[in-house]
Amino acid sequence: MTFWWWIQQGWRPALEVLLLAVGIYWAFRFIKGTRGAQMLTGLLALLLFLTIITRVLDLKVLNILLNQFFGVLALALVVIFQPELRRMLAQLGTLPVFVSTRQQRENIEDIVQAADRLSPVRIGALIAIERNQQLAEVVEGGVPINCDLTPEMLETIFFPNNAIHDGGVVVRENRILRAACIFPITNRQDLSKSVGTRHRAAIGLTEETDAVVVVVSEETGAISYAHRGRLTSHVTIEELRAFLTAELVPRLPTRGWAAWIRRWRRTAAEPRVSGPETSA
Repeated sequence: MTFWWWIQQGWRPALEVLLLAVGIYWAFRFIKGTRGAQMLTGLLALLLFLTIITRVLDLKVLNILLNQFFGVLALALVVIFQPELRRMLAQLGTLPVFVSTRQQRENIEDIVQAADRLSPVRIGALIAIERNQQLAEVVEGGVPINCDLTPEMLETIFFPNNAIHDGGVVVRENRILRAACIFPITNRQDLSKSVGTRHRAAIGLTEETDAVVVVVSEETGAISYAHRGRLTSHVTIEELRAFLTAELVPRLPTRGWAAWIRRWRRTAAEPRVSGPETSA
């Protein structure tokens, strides 16, 4: 068997291993930090423990039951990761909406300014920023607004005496689509009892969609944001702005041929400076 024969015959297994590794990596990256990831960790730990016990102690009946269980494990994983699978399929079925970087930064600043004004006076707010997946199929009710996104309009909507201040607001690009919307509430049992309805609604919406939700607490005035089913509480205005910018503003390519060409052109355009002449 020559080296060339190994290259001809071995590329298929190598490709299979590569595709499998990439698939596992992206699957774990997608579910990282979600409720399903915690359940998967516990399930794998339990199965590993039972497998070791049955092999060491030679428990034949339990070993047979475990082998039968592995046959239905795929169905169990579908049930466990139902929210994550729904979000993944929804993202695959949508195309990204291209928004200019300047416009997106202005939208972020409008939301940040609104949160900065509502927080000191403890006016509750729930703002969902729509991304690739449309929220119409997940959000219930609401009053159509369809107006420009401004801090003043957000303040007006969430003012306590306003008829539509309860519920959440859906923002798409630089437009406020709906107000007084009902967001799905998360079913997580590991949350503290101090987590209110607004925050649970923010978590629930981000569990089922790719939206980013900004929350202002009515009790404490604290600012929070939710993303991918995870809630980050008591953030500063600077932290909120940095997070929204990192998530919503398109990133310019910093590597690859385009970046290399730009660096080469800058280098070629720079004047060449010769060093001082030295005498022999």
